[in-house]
Amino acid sequence: MTVEYGVAPLKLGFTQKFSSFCAGTRYDDLPDNVIHEAKRGILDWLGCAIAASDNPKILTFLRTLSQFSGGSGATVIGQNQKISPLDASIINGQMGHFFDYDDTHMGGVVLHTSSPVLAATLALGEKQNKSGKNLILSYVLGFEAGVRVGQTAPSHHDGGWHLTGTLGTIAAGTAASSLLNLDSVKTSFALGLAATQAAGMQQNRGTMSKSFHAGRAASNGILAALMAYSDYDSSDEIIEGRKGFSKIYSVTQNYDVLTDSLGEKWMILKNGYKPYACGIVLHPLIEAMIQASKSANITHNEIEKVEAQIHPHTIKITGVENPKTGLKSKFSLTHSAAVGYIERCAGLAQYSDDSALNEEVMSLRKKIIPIPDENMRKDQCSVTIKYKNSRTETVSITHALGTTENPVSDSFLVEKFIANAEGKLLNAKPAQIAEMIWDIENLKNIGGLMQAVSRK
Repeated sequence: MTVEYGVAPLKLGFTQKFSSFCAGTRYDDLPDNVIHEAKRGILDWLGCAIAASDNPKILTFLRTLSQFSGGSGATVIGQNQKISPLDASIINGQMGHFFDYDDTHMGGVVLHTSSPVLAATLALGEKQNKSGKNLILSYVLGFEAGVRVGQTAPSHHDGGWHLTGTLGTIAAGTAASSLLNLDSVKTSFALGLAATQAAGMQQNRGTMSKSFHAGRAASNGILAALMAYSDYDSSDEIIEGRKGFSKIYSVTQNYDVLTDSLGEKWMILKNGYKPYACGIVLHPLIEAMIQASKSANITHNEIEKVEAQIHPHTIKITGVENPKTGLKSKFSLTHSAAVGYIERCAGLAQYSDDSALNEEVMSLRKKIIPIPDENMRKDQCSVTIKYKNSRTETVSITHALGTTENPVSDSFLVEKFIANAEGKLLNAKPAQIAEMIWDIENLKNIGGLMQAVSRK
């Protein structure tokens, strides 16, 4: 009788096949719509990072990192200094996710893919003198890795893991492997080295630690690829193995999605962009409250109560009832509903510490009654507002703006980028940076882009 040990090979080949696809894919293999979506993602994420680049908490973190950072070669976004790619990716990744304004994939995995992937590829790519085409390819492949691996582990999120930290590490490692032109074997090793570093806990929602997950994932991804490049090995069954990622991070597994329709079904095409600076599951609620406010045109003081039918998942992860800080308020459905009605927007200012402690906002928060509805999709909701004069206003949102079914336009993303970058002391004007990104496939060295987004 043969007793197989815990990590005995299963020889299913999923990790190896996926690694071969990533190692063998070239820029010219990418469809035009995939390339265009990558540009949209780069534009949106860089704007989010620039917006946070002068935040006092970010600057404190940068001072801490700078004391111990060895080497140089990678730009810190919005600053006039360069540090090592490993450290620059940490700080830039945290910037991009700091305000929770960055893109979110909605195709079965709620993942902020761009923060870890672009923080890694821009830092490593600048150091390695890579081109705009190299950046696009690595970004797209990072998306494939993060989302597909996430789909192999359906209950991963339910276990309390923050997917941007866990899956983001694997995505960043894959993207960095592409930049380093690793072969299929070394790419599989980089996947293993990245997956073994995967971490990030949902308990840290509403704190600075949440955005730190994105930066740490970016840096760990670079390290994984560099180690594989230097002949460090790992399991070549890191996803499907007996003790692999999907087994230990999820109660259930679905390995086929890792390799299903590779090169035909591109994950980046399901990316979503945020019109509001908070968790994307709150967006349909915010949208409904904004529409109701405009339609009724009745002051919030006249509201008796608000009944919001929403997906139970929204209540589960954004149930902070009385947030005291701006970061906490991003996970408060009552706060989001309140600012949506009162201010008819939900941008950076609506999720500040001042907004969280605003007496009018706090008063309306108490009148919001969430009603879980299993029949609602995560991008859907229905709000009924009852006023003191007996009037009732009902607004239903079928698909929130920014989702795949209701995408934002290119012009919307440009406007969002300019608003995020306006007033920052950068080496190029926001409109010029946007033009550079739309033409990024012709950029010979992405160092030019990083110079543009650094401080004067």
